[in-house]
Amino acid sequence: MTREDAAVELPDFDIVANLLIEEGVLAVSPAELHGLLAGQLAAGARFDADTLLRVFLELMDVSALKQETTKLGLIELYQRTLAQYESDDFDFALLLPDDDQMLAQRAEALGSWCSGFLSGFGLHTQKSQKLSAEAKEGLQDLAQIAQIAADTDADSDEDEADLMEVQEYVRTAAMLMFNECNRVPEAEAEATKQTPPTLH
Repeated sequence: MTREDAAVELPDFDIVANLLIEEGVLAVSPAELHGLLAGQLAAGARFDADTLLRVFLELMDVSALKQETTKLGLIELYQRTLAQYESDDFDFALLLPDDDQMLAQRAEALGSWCSGFLSGFGLHTQKSQKLSAEAKEGLQDLAQIAQIAADTDADSDEDEADLMEVQEYVRTAAMLMFNECNRVPEAEAEATKQTPPTLH
């Protein structure tokens, strides 16, 4: 099986950004929105289409969505994010600006993604849930990385490499959280397997 056959890609960052602009969303950026979603999924949350859209409305601080394309786009973002988490190919990706954007802008977006992830994870993680020392350390690191924008004002090759390294760490930490919080016995997994949400 080739990578093209197996990989699930997120919608383009600019497409999601345009959807938010068209809806007049000012409270959250595309990166933070995806972080919020990824954090909730990592903590074990799952949504049908109607609940998902209500969750997105709350996260975006709007009362209703004006465009049908926005609803479809957000559901697609949910489905693809979950599919990447569940992939055996470790395809999970962060919704961030393209690499040709300014380093400071990408660093700020990464910080926003981490802030969103921590908020989303906190919304749905169970207080009784015991995380490994590695997962707890990962959460602490994400909290520090969330402040990354304040310290990033250069644009050298070394800074670029550092950002890519941090971005990969964040990606790996998110997958660790998901794997720890979504362990289900195989028999139960078969019994509770859900189909992707669709619009009615």
